[in-house]
Amino acid sequence: MTQFTGTSDIRTLLRKTGIEPFLVGLAGYIEADFRRWEEFEKAARLASHSRDGVIELMPASDGMLYAMKFVNGHPRNTESGKLTVTAFGVLADVATGYPLLVSEMTILTALRTGATSAVAARALARPNSRVLALIGAGAQSEFQALAFRALLGIEEVRVFDIDPDAVDKFRLNLATSGLRIVRAGSVAEAVRGADIVTTATADKTRAVVLTPDMIAPGMHLNAIGGDCPGKTELHPDIVAGASVFTEYTPQTRIEGEIQQMPEDFAVTELWQVLTGAAAGRRSAGEVTLFDSVGFAIEDFSTLRYVRDLTVVVARDIDLIPELDDPKDLFGLAVPAARRPAAIAVRDLIPG
Repeated sequence: MTQFTGTSDIRTLLRKTGIEPFLVGLAGYIEADFRRWEEFEKAARLASHSRDGVIELMPASDGMLYAMKFVNGHPRNTESGKLTVTAFGVLADVATGYPLLVSEMTILTALRTGATSAVAARALARPNSRVLALIGAGAQSEFQALAFRALLGIEEVRVFDIDPDAVDKFRLNLATSGLRIVRAGSVAEAVRGADIVTTATADKTRAVVLTPDMIAPGMHLNAIGGDCPGKTELHPDIVAGASVFTEYTPQTRIEGEIQQMPEDFAVTELWQVLTGAAAGRRSAGEVTLFDSVGFAIEDFSTLRYVRDLTVVVARDIDLIPELDDPKDLFGLAVPAARRPAAIAVRDLIPG
């Protein structure tokens, strides 16, 4: 039988493990898979864009397991009480093609994005980073803050959002986290003095959330809101002046901050830094930018991690037929008692 983890199962799992330990474990899986990057079959996601948003399919395989995520991004959904991003995923056995796990991935996508951000920052930010500026207090924000606390030791989060209710929600949710939460009056106020800046806005526009005058030497920028064609958050001069790191560059050139740059603009992929094939931060004063759009290997890692964790909370679902005769699929649709009697060969012979 195929295993299934729904929203209630993931909630149970997180309550058993704790969010921060879950993020640390997930980060370990993501980093391990990035270190074997070259073993994967990779492709940019298949995206269907509309006026209001995008629906995407995100596949990845290491030759033994195959993962695929269905995910949407519709910024205006919150106006009607719906989530901006929803998702579900499948992990399958390559040898048979059978799905091993079907899972909700709305919560898991937020967790894996936070974990990936922290993996990149741990490799690229200054080692003594303690202050995070968070621009955007939407559904992703708490996961970012907790991931940076768990993996980097962030102590203070300066948060700004144009929606004051979103900031209230963020502060309430993390009131007992141990983080020092500072409500900023503007983007510039939030960024001033920060070691790491995460931009996580949702508007599907070429926005300029950060401008060059806000950027100080040594900052690490984590741009996760610009994740589709025509959607950016950083002034192009910031991108041009930073050392830029990506997930899967062919996808990022279409969807990330570097869509503003010439096609030959030089970047380094994160896996190269994690394996030692390329340098990360070269000096304390260097500005580093993780131009993150989300890549399918991160979802592969997440589904693999959940499969390994959910022995007690996953449920079997009746997704794939189980047949006595694998060639008789029709027999599943029409019970034997209702099928015509077999016709003997002799009945077909004249005379």
